[in-house]
Amino acid sequence: MTQPRIIRAAAAQIAPDLQDPAQTIQRVCQTMEEAAAKGVQIIVFPETFVPYYPYFSFVSPPVQQGKDHLRLYEYAVTVPGAETEAISALAAQYNMVVVLGVNERDHGSLYNAQIIFDGNGEIRLKRRKITPTYHERMVWGQGDASGLKVVKTSAGRVGALACWEHYNPLARYCLMAQHEEIHCAQFPGSLVGQVFADQMEVTIRHHALESGCFVINSTAWLSEEQVQSISQDSTLQKGLRGGCFTAIVSPEGKLLGEPLTEGEGLVVADLDMALITKRKRMMDSVGHYARPELLSLLVRDEASSPMRRISGVQHAEY
Repeated sequence: MTQPRIIRAAAAQIAPDLQDPAQTIQRVCQTMEEAAAKGVQIIVFPETFVPYYPYFSFVSPPVQQGKDHLRLYEYAVTVPGAETEAISALAAQYNMVVVLGVNERDHGSLYNAQIIFDGNGEIRLKRRKITPTYHERMVWGQGDASGLKVVKTSAGRVGALACWEHYNPLARYCLMAQHEEIHCAQFPGSLVGQVFADQMEVTIRHHALESGCFVINSTAWLSEEQVQSISQDSTLQKGLRGGCFTAIVSPEGKLLGEPLTEGEGLVVADLDMALITKRKRMMDSVGHYARPELLSLLVRDEASSPMRRISGVQHAEY
């Protein structure tokens, strides 16, 4: 009889520090410590949690965003860098897989990046959101498919997407075809209102069912004081409340534990990996239920670059 494989997972719903990026990293470390005390083996943090999600871009017109955008440049992280080294060290100390959302600076551009740290502290994947959504296009550049990878970690085969990338069925199928066991979803939280939370629940539960995997979803939380610091307009402030749904979903589409829709905390659940086979026995979207001779996905997974060198070209002599 095969021994059951149980992975303890956590989804974090916490607030960033909008003024001090070092304090945001400290919050991540403290949350990892709290999760380690609970025996957690994999933890997911919200979208671009470090240093914070660019909420200003949702409520301010472009002409007024310059100061806040430049400030985000100043606070954004490089990968690897001091911030990632701190998380790597702690991941290794606790033997914990960590999925962290960051604003990544690459010279003159910012990107919405997801980093997967393995239980030994190694960065197994850094990927960039392929298409920033709506207002986000004023802040981040576009990623590419080189990061649409499922990586083997101490917790299992892990894939990740950010926010409305989950509405790109081909991006999701790309990860499904790589047989992800644990899907890590990140959303900003404290945005748009209850309708965002409702849509999020539908989205992550559907992916769990379709992929036959576990989904760990994390959203951030803003305090009322933080909401008011982003905008003084009471009408606009309404767009900075609600929209939180931190949860863990089984391959059968069931919520494991009580989701967090307000306040800070951890959602912790034990993932019985045998449920993946139980679900896929009935419906394997990339196996016996697929028809690749009729429908298939083509992925250009090379990293994009503004310049390419071609060597060894023979030039004709005239």
